[in-house]
Amino acid sequence: MPAARPRTGKPELSSALQGADGRARGQRVNEARRPLILASASPRRREILSSLGVATEVRPSGADEEALQIKDDVEFVRAAARAKLEDVLGACLDAGAYVLAADTIVCVDEQRLGKPRDDADAVRMLELLAGRDHVVRTAVALGRVGDGVLECRVVETRVWFRPASRAELERYVAAGESGDKAGAYGIQGLASGFVTRLDGSYTNVVGLPAAEVVGLLVEHGALEQWP
Repeated sequence: MPAARPRTGKPELSSALQGADGRARGQRVNEARRPLILASASPRRREILSSLGVATEVRPSGADEEALQIKDDVEFVRAAARAKLEDVLGACLDAGAYVLAADTIVCVDEQRLGKPRDDADAVRMLELLAGRDHVVRTAVALGRVGDGVLECRVVETRVWFRPASRAELERYVAAGESGDKAGAYGIQGLASGFVTRLDGSYTNVVGLPAAEVVGLLVEHGALEQWP
């Protein structure tokens, strides 16, 4: 990944993580058109899109990304997002509807961290991350019913954690934030207390890189314009 100067400033779109609507009086930039179909059950991804003014209809994918046998991390996350997208596109009968899918992984050394199996696995993952940096990769894939996959992009963010004791990590896991998150942490919650630096998109770590998604939607006509 190209070198960039780490930043510690206020992350973009932090209001999205507090449930903010992001537009006056609940307006949506695509309110005159059909909602964007979101192929994900993640409430965090839907909140980010809402903060951008994008109305969504949630249709979770049934694709199993864990079944993919791909060693390269970038190709894996790209294939996972495409699999989710194609699963929902194949079942959708709404001609011309746009579908957005995403997949997020955390990478440290040669290990790829998805969602933890249980609390013990969550602590194991967090111990790998404590006191060092790691890379969060999110792939976003956009498609249209009748046209198939339009484009898939992968966005990377580097995150630094401070050192943390096992007791701290166990208390964090016991708080219940780890279970449904890649790498066993949510940067928008208690885990922000572990983060010392961040280089790249904050919302990418949450699960959806906001700026890149807006560009993707506008470029392919899912949004006529933004904002």
